[in-house]
Amino acid sequence: MARMHSRAKGKSGSTRPAKTTTPAWVALKPKEIEMLIVKLAREGVGASRIGLVMRDEYGVPDVKQILAKTITELLAEKELRPEIPEDLMALIRKSVLIRKHLEENKKDETARRGLTLTESKILRLSKYYKGTRRIPKTWKYDPETIKLQVE
Repeated sequence: MARMHSRAKGKSGSTRPAKTTTPAWVALKPKEIEMLIVKLAREGVGASRIGLVMRDEYGVPDVKQILAKTITELLAEKELRPEIPEDLMALIRKSVLIRKHLEENKKDETARRGLTLTESKILRLSKYYKGTRRIPKTWKYDPETIKLQVE
């Protein structure tokens, strides 16, 4: 798969094993895993970070294999899913930081290009999320108003 804003071809990350059965060495029961995920979400931890915590601290290799649903689906079920998706929020934070950098370094053309590319990704991703009804159709990316939401 090619990179989005460069000519590099690049390979995607590592692939998981094709095994679909739950490993026998996982000590936690599905209900316990569910409770841990809900607890972490209430503490303000994002879905991707929850997956890392479950893997590194609790020895759960893949939540989806055990619960038969993803962490995001579980959070949506428990009404703990954030208003703006995590990947979109990360791009918004990045654009806010680049804008802050450009205020101090007005002649940094490389950063200006980075801002353009980041905002292109934000617009593309928001269009996708509007289509899947993950964010409202009326949601609009406005750098000035979104800056207050991020900080």
